[in-house]
Amino acid sequence: MTTGRVTLVGAGPGAADLLTYRAWRALTTADVVVTDRLVPHEVLDELDARTEVVDVGKTPGRHTLPQEEIDALIVARALAGAHVVRLKGGDPFVFGRGGEEVAACRAAGVPVEVVPGVSSALAAPALAGVPLTHRGTTTAFHVVTGHTRDGEAQLDDVSVACVTSRAATLVVLMGVAALPGIVARLLDAGAAPDTPVAIVERGSLPDQRVTRVALDLAAKRAEEVGVRAPAVVVIGDVAHSTLLEVARDAGGAAGRGGG
Repeated sequence: MTTGRVTLVGAGPGAADLLTYRAWRALTTADVVVTDRLVPHEVLDELDARTEVVDVGKTPGRHTLPQEEIDALIVARALAGAHVVRLKGGDPFVFGRGGEEVAACRAAGVPVEVVPGVSSALAAPALAGVPLTHRGTTTAFHVVTGHTRDGEAQLDDVSVACVTSRAATLVVLMGVAALPGIVARLLDAGAAPDTPVAIVERGSLPDQRVTRVALDLAAKRAEEVGVRAPAVVVIGDVAHSTLLEVARDAGGAAGRGGG
């Protein structure tokens, strides 16, 4: 029997029209689609009726299949001759365990290709009008996960320094549950209480919501308004609500001055 192949596809932040053309081509040639929870399900509805869709999506505190079983499923279907598309939210190599799945395929001798996706780390802030870098404000950003194996908030020293020094924007994925601990860690390390924070829920979807607040009030405000996952937390001066207005006004003044 001829060995099949695996295509590891990033589905983007959630909106169907942010799926790449290469991703769509892979989906239309798949025999089996092994899908996560946070993908545009309307895309799955458009697949050929003969395409098998296997949902292995995870929700906080509930995993349909352990990661090792997902790896085994993908490999087994490919070894049986199928073209398997592993469809993952965002980008498969940004906290998506894509590296583990590629390693499992290669260890089994299964050809595997990666199709990058638009990560919510980039898309959600952009769609909320938050530039991760901005000339005159910051020239770098740092992306971390707020979710750890033991469920405790854990920021490394580099992440903390981004905020305390205001040298870089900190972007936290999967950080809703850990937000109180993240805030406490940053404030204890000397971060300014008024550091701007933007929390972008359901980025790219019709019910996207943005909550802007100062760092010291972020956890309390998130609880008050009922922030829920999936959400991206942006911490740093770029999250200030007037940033783009100030930049626009400065640009206009410069233009008028040169006249």
